[in-house]
Amino acid sequence: MPLPIPNLDDRTFQGLVDEAKRLVQRRCPEWTDHNVSDPGVTLIETFASMTDQVIYRLNRIPDRFYVKFLELIGVRLFPATAAHAAVTFWLSAPPEETLHIPTGTRVATLRTETDPAITFTTFATLPIIPCALARVATMAAGSEQLKDASESLLKKEEFACFGKVPKPGDALVVGLTEAIPNNAVTLRFNCDIEGVGVDPNNPPLRWEAWDGERWTDCEVDRDATGGLNRDGDVVVHVPAGHVIAVFDGLRAAWLRARVTEADQDQPTYGASPTIKGLSAFTIGGTTDAAHAELIEAEPLGVSEGVSSQRFTVRRGPVLAGAGTPSVETSSEEGWAEWTAVPDFTESGPADRHFVLDAVAGEVVFGPAVRLADGSLHHYGAVPDKGVQIRLRSYGVGGGRMGNVAKGAISVLKSSIPYVASVGNRRPSQGGVDGEDIENAKVRGPIVLRTRGRAVTAEDYEFLAREAAPGVARVRCVSAGEGVDAGSVRVLVVPAVEADAGRLRFEQLVPPQDLLESIVRRLDECRLIGARVLVEPPLYRGITVVARLRSRPRASGTRLQAAALDALFAYLNPLTGGPDGDGWPFGRAVHSGEVYAVLQALSGTELVEDVRIFGADPITGRRGQAAQRLELEPHALVFSYEHQVLVDQG
Repeated sequence: MPLPIPNLDDRTFQGLVDEAKRLVQRRCPEWTDHNVSDPGVTLIETFASMTDQVIYRLNRIPDRFYVKFLELIGVRLFPATAAHAAVTFWLSAPPEETLHIPTGTRVATLRTETDPAITFTTFATLPIIPCALARVATMAAGSEQLKDASESLLKKEEFACFGKVPKPGDALVVGLTEAIPNNAVTLRFNCDIEGVGVDPNNPPLRWEAWDGERWTDCEVDRDATGGLNRDGDVVVHVPAGHVIAVFDGLRAAWLRARVTEADQDQPTYGASPTIKGLSAFTIGGTTDAAHAELIEAEPLGVSEGVSSQRFTVRRGPVLAGAGTPSVETSSEEGWAEWTAVPDFTESGPADRHFVLDAVAGEVVFGPAVRLADGSLHHYGAVPDKGVQIRLRSYGVGGGRMGNVAKGAISVLKSSIPYVASVGNRRPSQGGVDGEDIENAKVRGPIVLRTRGRAVTAEDYEFLAREAAPGVARVRCVSAGEGVDAGSVRVLVVPAVEADAGRLRFEQLVPPQDLLESIVRRLDECRLIGARVLVEPPLYRGITVVARLRSRPRASGTRLQAAALDALFAYLNPLTGGPDGDGWPFGRAVHSGEVYAVLQALSGTELVEDVRIFGADPITGRRGQAAQRLELEPHALVFSYEHQVLVDQG
């Protein structure tokens, strides 16, 4: 079978004629005679025949020429991007002095018979700082004053950590001897069961840390005290920015446990817990790791002292999102740094600039152009002849396979004393495979039209993808579509991997650095006076409750699992919808299509009932049953806890 020939323009002779006649009706309505005998129609058919011949010749251009045309207009393939995960290093014992987790530390998933190990690398040093308890105090709701309880703790006397009947805003305040940003601290409590009424698995408590300006939320890894109601440990992950501060004359690095407003059906405190003893110590730290291998100080070669020099890296393609590659040249003072730029348009003869072709794995220095007067103009400086050139650091790897599930990273591949285990508390996200040539062919005409300027909605979407290849979907909402005149909303859906087929709502919130990179790029390209807002779209939660009858001898348990998988896959903002490329923006959900999805399962005899409920993905509150769930024009659907009952056939 011969290879298919690419069709660069699929318009036909008759299509060209029909299109011209439609334009005539729109722009020249007084011309009403469109018969073949009309001289004007004869001219239309003549030009359509000539255009058809041009299209025929165009479609005979081989792919190689098309790719060369893309290179001429500056189109380069997007490299793969690395998935990122917050990896926690747990210590075997509290440290006596600061322990540093060095840059380049490698962790990995567990290797199995079917799946290879997926390696992640840290790109920054993590200090794990020892700490101890310095102060303990209480804070009443609506007050910023502390009531010091440190004396009671030293005398081993009980004290109430909240008011007699705790109110939202009451807080237990813990002062540490040292600030421990990005560290995990164990708070060991000796408590009496006095805080009656609360659910020990879901107490109305929130742990927070002081960052110098405000209280920021902390993540609680485990709470063995049941809401400060019994002896046990509370492990708190302290966020970045934790600092030492002075409150009411007391100096410490502060944490607090604050009573919150109870959610629906969440029990509240009937009395305050009492504390008899408390100690604190550091037990771990968290840092960002990328699905990449870090290569440092790689020699590229020796400069010949001429323009347009090219050097190839050994381990290409170079990964995006795993550090910023920089080139260095040797000199008498040491190593001089060169800056990466997208092109040499704005580079002058003295600018130490280079261009990195990430997919080809090439470092390119600036060219020289001969001007009309015969002189040479250098776009970018030229490394002196004989100097050594090296690439200081870069990453290789990346791709979708790095989007691993929560807890999948469990192997420490670098040897570090006192580290007992590693783990990721949340799924990794952001890994995207490198672009293929077919997608670049589609992108080429858009690049030619856009040329770095955002005018139409399609321009904004293209430039946002260019700025952040790690996004899964982008939609631009312009004036006239619910946005004020002169404003543009760019809705961004991050690329994440479902955990066992399910997405968690927090996975769909784009990282702040990704949003900032898009904002910077669009701010450069927007029209003067245009206001650009980059944010995630509105998500409408949906819960489907269905009743099925299985076929004879079919497993009801398997059918139930298959039905749940099918619902989570179909009602998915990334991979769902009728075409499998994500639920369409603003498209309503009909019970009829849910019937069709469930009826298509091999074990289904009959779909007896389907009910659709709107659900708040944050609170979990469910609305009334409906046959159709309407979505706002630019909203996406999000699956929230479907329920399927199977009757045996």
